[in-house]
Amino acid sequence: MKIIILGAGQVGSSLAHNLASEANDVTLVDTDARLLQDLQDRLDLRTVQGNATHPPVLIRAGADDADMLIAVTNSDEANMVACQVAYTLFHTPTKIARVRAVEYLSHPQLFSPDAMPVDVLISPEQLVTQYVKRLIEHPGALQVLDFAGGKVRMVAVRAYYGGPLVGKELRTLREHIAGDHARVAAIFRRGKPMIPEGNTVIEAADEVFFVAARKNIRAVMGELRKLDKPVKRIILAGGGNIGKRLAQALETRYQVKIVERSRSRARAISEDLRRTIVLLGDAADEELLLEENIENTDVFCALTNDDEANILSGMLAKRLGARMVMSLINRPAYVELIQGSEDIDIAISPQQATIGTLLAHVRRGDVVMVHSLRRGAAEAIEAVAHGSPSTSKVVGRPIEDIKLPKGATIGCVVRGDQVLMGHHDLVIEPEDHVILFLVDKRRIREVERLFQVGVTFL
Repeated sequence: MKIIILGAGQVGSSLAHNLASEANDVTLVDTDARLLQDLQDRLDLRTVQGNATHPPVLIRAGADDADMLIAVTNSDEANMVACQVAYTLFHTPTKIARVRAVEYLSHPQLFSPDAMPVDVLISPEQLVTQYVKRLIEHPGALQVLDFAGGKVRMVAVRAYYGGPLVGKELRTLREHIAGDHARVAAIFRRGKPMIPEGNTVIEAADEVFFVAARKNIRAVMGELRKLDKPVKRIILAGGGNIGKRLAQALETRYQVKIVERSRSRARAISEDLRRTIVLLGDAADEELLLEENIENTDVFCALTNDDEANILSGMLAKRLGARMVMSLINRPAYVELIQGSEDIDIAISPQQATIGTLLAHVRRGDVVMVHSLRRGAAEAIEAVAHGSPSTSKVVGRPIEDIKLPKGATIGCVVRGDQVLMGHHDLVIEPEDHVILFLVDKRRIREVERLFQVGVTFL
């Protein structure tokens, strides 16, 4: 696929890294020559220096015959104009734009072929808000991912000493949970992936990814670790776009406080929020945190634009007694360092949340959802099976007969309103939504080919 990426910032460069490693023809456009040279030295891609909205620059980038344009510059306006230029001059089939401003997003009628021709809108703030909200709903989870319109969730938890399943074979999962409600999709032990088999024994400290119908998530988590108490009190550090959105999403169900340093911003968000308490101050101020009973806080979430401030305030909150600490971290190197440390429970990467959504539109075959996992090394995919036994490699076949690439597992299948666990004898039917886990992202093309419909297969 021929793809043009506009903007070589953190999302653009991370996306280029993901796509260039999958044998796509990628061209990256940015105004910063030094940044482009550095990426060209490390990745197999073309670069073009210039303003991403200018037609001559897009022509040099190959817009004449590009399959997809992904506009992720730091300017909403530049991203939208670039999509307009690509549509008007080059008839680019798929145009994706990152748009942050709520003022644009609250008017969806702006984005259509008759107005602003953007096929897919990406809002990092909205994606991060949904991601954090799911984590708060499932205390103790490392990741919570939605599939099939929310019917199915994939959850990552760390197995603890004392969990009913720890030290036992996976085949006993059915004995512990009434019915057939969950399936382990993958296990990471000391950072290395394991393909789960019936005789695989779960060890304490394993990172276990399982899929289950949404209503059964809490019961399955209880088999792997002691269930955390439901969340009541939340402190958000930073009243920016993400902090404000998250407070709006949470304030009807939880006791929410926001700590914001800017007096004018604190005043502005306090007028928009109905139940959230807005505090003027620094979230790294020990005195302030103690005054606000940090030791009785269930979730402390650092969401400012400063990675270092988020890390330090998160560490301080944890040491003062906050039960769970999340920090928003933009730099991938920091995410690697912080994830799973004693002081910060969860490092939230906006890049990973955004890239997963973008990848769903790049994948071949009918792939409707992609979640990038383990800092981009693994993927969880929702693909729709089409065709018949004569035109498809999956339809009409039991899972045990499907030639999955090494490291790929089928967790479950959603058939209408039914959630069916991915056992070896389950036969895939047309229009089934198949949830797969792939521990080696380099094999993604093999998975895509499985779900492409051919004229006939011999």
